[in-house]
Amino acid sequence: MKALRIFVIDDEEILRVSLTDDLKDAGYFVYDFPDAISALADINKVDVNVVITDIRMPDMDGIELLKEIKQTNSDIIVIVMTAYGSISSAVDAVKLGAYDYLTKPFQKEEILLKLARIEEIKTVKENYQEITSQLQSKFDFSSAIGNSAGLRDVFEQVKTVAPTSTTVLVTGETGTGKELLTNIIHYNSQRKDKPIIKVSCAILSREIFESELFGHEKGAFTGADKLKKGRFELSDNATIYLDDIDDIPFELQVKLLRVLEEHEFERVGGVETIKIDCRVIASTKKNLRKLVNEGKFREDLFYRLNVFPIHIKPLRERKEDIPLLAKYFMEEFSPNKKIEIKKDALELLVNYSWPGNVRELKNLMERLSLVTDDGIIDLRNIPYEFCTSLDSIPEFALGRITLDKFLEEIEIKTIRSAVQKANGNKAKAAEILGIPASTLRSKIDKHKIE
Repeated sequence: MKALRIFVIDDEEILRVSLTDDLKDAGYFVYDFPDAISALADINKVDVNVVITDIRMPDMDGIELLKEIKQTNSDIIVIVMTAYGSISSAVDAVKLGAYDYLTKPFQKEEILLKLARIEEIKTVKENYQEITSQLQSKFDFSSAIGNSAGLRDVFEQVKTVAPTSTTVLVTGETGTGKELLTNIIHYNSQRKDKPIIKVSCAILSREIFESELFGHEKGAFTGADKLKKGRFELSDNATIYLDDIDDIPFELQVKLLRVLEEHEFERVGGVETIKIDCRVIASTKKNLRKLVNEGKFREDLFYRLNVFPIHIKPLRERKEDIPLLAKYFMEEFSPNKKIEIKKDALELLVNYSWPGNVRELKNLMERLSLVTDDGIIDLRNIPYEFCTSLDSIPEFALGRITLDKFLEEIEIKTIRSAVQKANGNKAKAAEILGIPASTLRSKIDKHKIE
């Protein structure tokens, strides 16, 4: 990191020259001025980081200078110097945006300590800006790989809604890329320089849910030994992502509705109403309309979340994206090695049902990138469980696995797919499979299917 560039402004020559010499000896680039007007004349010529100025000066005092600097470049840090009898003026300066103040006379160690802290802040800001820039580059509109009509339609919707603050509901099966789409929306919005606060509603227990979302006051309950800000409070002026929104306890849904409608809430155990301005993006793999009809999800909350719905189709319904995704992931996992996926292997992947969607394809490509020695992926490398075409069984599976084992794997995979399609409802899954519910339960127990 480059040394700080500092302006020292004081009409007392002895103090000004002495402070300038001390700061130069400490390794800083320092420019000194006898008055505010001459400093302002040069402030745009030098990429100045810090201004150290006296408050009481002729023509233009330190308070007026501070106001001018903040209008010109709010990133410049200002430290004011004042005599003991004018501390109230220094406090006023801090209220107007000054970083801190020094009371004359002061030791050089005092100012060096403040400058060291400013350097730490500058480093953190630069690192954050670099990370944010990388994230914005990572999640630009080219982040989604594919050329299917379904994906193109999704991105037309994203381009429309991203620049706004509209609430978005992203729906789709597990592994379709709902979180990726959320990142793309956020990092192409006006809030892209702010963080995105992510909440997995599925993993939060009912007991801590309210505290996690809305925070709590000290002493609100046993174990609340200090004040805690909730996820909504942390997302002020930013974006909050509520994954698996269907898992929010029914009794808390009314409080979430109030945040969405009124942009306000109280911490657990608190009476102060906290106002926030945050963008809400929610996602679910379930049919919220069905949950509303079943009385498991509030209808008014559903409508408030469903302002701008975006549905991501499962991978099996956009097969033309599979070759592009396979190539993209293979290059990601083997950036220094060219790996070719042969036509017969690629056809097998295209015809596979992909119950785990894009996530499952990505995991397979990582696996395949490790097993090839000659830079070629063909049918020999594809795990047998990805074979769903009867025409390819003799060439693909025989000689590598017994018939009983192969049929067992097909049965397990079919049961899992049916249960997933039935959203965990085993009775409905049995109906899909055309077998009694008791038979399905026994098969689940036999194969130890989770």
